[in-house]
Amino acid sequence: MGPHPAVAAIRLAVRRVLNDILNEILNEIPDEHPAPPSPPLVLVACSGGADSMALASALSFEAPRLGLRAGGITVDHGLQTGSAERAREVVSRLRELGLDPVDSTAVTVGREGGPEAAARDARYAALDVAADRHGARAVLLGHTRDDQAETVLLGLARGSGIRSLSGMAAVSGAGGRYRRPFLELDRQTARKACLVQSLPVWDDPHNADPAYTRSRLRHEGLPALEKALGKGVVEALARTAQLSRDDADALDTWARQAEASVRDAAGLLECAKLYALPPAVRRRILRAAAIEAGAPAGSLFARHIEEIDRLITGWRGQKAINLPGKVVAQRQGGRLVIRQS
Repeated sequence: MGPHPAVAAIRLAVRRVLNDILNEILNEIPDEHPAPPSPPLVLVACSGGADSMALASALSFEAPRLGLRAGGITVDHGLQTGSAERAREVVSRLRELGLDPVDSTAVTVGREGGPEAAARDARYAALDVAADRHGARAVLLGHTRDDQAETVLLGLARGSGIRSLSGMAAVSGAGGRYRRPFLELDRQTARKACLVQSLPVWDDPHNADPAYTRSRLRHEGLPALEKALGKGVVEALARTAQLSRDDADALDTWARQAEASVRDAAGLLECAKLYALPPAVRRRILRAAAIEAGAPAGSLFARHIEEIDRLITGWRGQKAINLPGKVVAQRQGGRLVIRQS
């Protein structure tokens, strides 16, 4: 008798990702070396919740069968009483699954961008450090289709354009470090997989705290949408994310190819040539130029890009525009200059 359908589903999702990682590794190895010099390491980021515990379990099962090492990392954000003890419990559970190495990393969460964004930034920074320290090929994250739907709705509410509707990528980070095997699986499948395997899980009280935007969306917004529009909203939003990502990737490619054609011999952006481009392409070039000049990508919003764009499309002698990161954008002699102030 085979595994429970929920367990089979999560294992299959992880197996596919691990096979992708193996294929990438093999393609990097010269023909005279038929195999990697040592088994590559894949880490799982685990909070102790159902999604990441199901992921850790599937990784521990699949990795050895593919000749990979499996390890784990849990991040203690220090935001709740008893968080250090809970991190120790997660480490113990990961070791019981046979993962090695297993680390617990404590971080200090700042305030920039709000509590959720600050916690996310601190978490990813810690994961990057852990992956580098252990020489991990990849870090698996337990985001599900439900998380993807929430991310799309949050992007829609921000009005930040098609890229924000793209949700989370299946592969992201430098060198494709972060992998999300569960983006096509719902949250209940992961929880069911933990239940039938008797895996203890921890439900983060922040996930039910209405003080957090994502929590309100999860417990109030999405149920209201499903009540008004019927079942299938989560699946439709996840499909929207993939379609939006495909479109955004194509526009990004177009913008990169067009950028050289709108610069003069000195490398300055020419306003007339920018004006001739489709708005979606032009704004991508402007955003890239602002980031290159030192504007933090996470603080650069659609309204900033629209203000720069008006220097091209609605020129009325405006003064320089102040951007995040002490960057200014101004029009001078038919050229767009974006630089540090």
